[in-house]
Amino acid sequence: MRIDLNSDLGESFGPWSMGEDAALMASISSANIACGFHGGDPGTMRATVALAKASGVAIGAHPGFPDLVGFGRREIKATPQEVEDFVVYQVAALAGVAAAQGVRLQHVKAHGALYNMACRDRALADAIARAVAAFDKSLILFGLPKSE
Repeated sequence: MRIDLNSDLGESFGPWSMGEDAALMASISSANIACGFHGGDPGTMRATVALAKASGVAIGAHPGFPDLVGFGRREIKATPQEVEDFVVYQVAALAGVAAAQGVRLQHVKAHGALYNMACRDRALADAIARAVAAFDKSLILFGLPKSE
């Protein structure tokens, strides 16, 4: 049996530091890296991808609502099309940063309020799935058991 120890990383933004990413890398097998909407920025994304690559940790995109002030934890009324656009944009951004370092994404796990809303709203769950599949059908999509 293989167990994946997964964590959210790369959520620092500008001068704001969040978490102990370097220390955590030694204990995990996959990382969900913030893509700039709820946390993260281009430099943080680059550094976190590099750290994951050096640590042998699989890389996943961690898209959320455009909500830096609320850290992506506030529910936002967004249409399924807006959610699909938010997700494909963020996944593509992280995939580009990863490709520049010679690595590929393994998975996608939505963040915070988006993740929780998609658990109970089939239209939002479908929008996330469509965005991931449109970008790359080989990506693993994380979701909670018994969620939409």
